[in-house]
This record gives sequence, structure tokens and C-alpha cells, in this order.
Amino acid sequence: MINLSSAAINEIRRLKSKQPSTILFRLRVKSGGCGDWFYDLGFDTTVQATDQVVEFDDIRLVIDPGSLNYINGLSLDYAEDLMGGGFRFHNPQATSICSCGNSFSVSQ
Repeated sequence: MINLSSAAINEIRRLKSKQPSTILFRLRVKSGGCGDWFYDLGFDTTVQATDQVVEFDDIRLVIDPGSLNYINGLSLDYAEDLMGGGFRFHNPQATSICSCGNSFSVSQ
């Protein structure tokens, strides 16, 4: 299961407000980055038959099954600091995290 903080929900809601009302929020894990994997957040218009859709208030989070294997238990937060705002990923499956915070490794 994935958890979104209220700050993350509010930021996604803000970003989504600039998109068509039917837009979906997608979370993917892709190969690459500073570690073996990196998080990819974006908007999408379609849900595939194998996707998992998790609802948080009015936010529909879409996750493909391959990504779900790497992010089960993930907590997504949003925070602002002197350098600006950004999403923060807290992944219990990550065995190492790059200093950028968006790239990670897992032991297989």
C-alpha cells in the first residue's frame, strides 16, 4: 500500500487543478538515476487493465504492477525549504538512497 501525506495530496491537487478534470496522477519506478531506480511522477489520461488505482480524497493515483513491486509501503510527502519545494519519498524497501532523494537501490 502507498501512503500520501496531506501536504502531498494538497500539492498534487494544486498541480492537477491546472490540468483537464479527467487527468490521473501516475507514479512509476524506472531504471536509472543515481541509484538503480528512480521515481517518476506525472499525469496520465489512461488506466491500463493491469494498473492499480488508489484513491486519496479526490486524487486517483495510478501505479503499474512492475513499479508496485518496488514501492509497496512507500510514503510520499511534500515539503518546502530554502531550496524550493519537492516531493519526498520514504521507501521501506530501499536499501540505499541517493542524496537527490529521487533515486534508490533495493536488494533482490
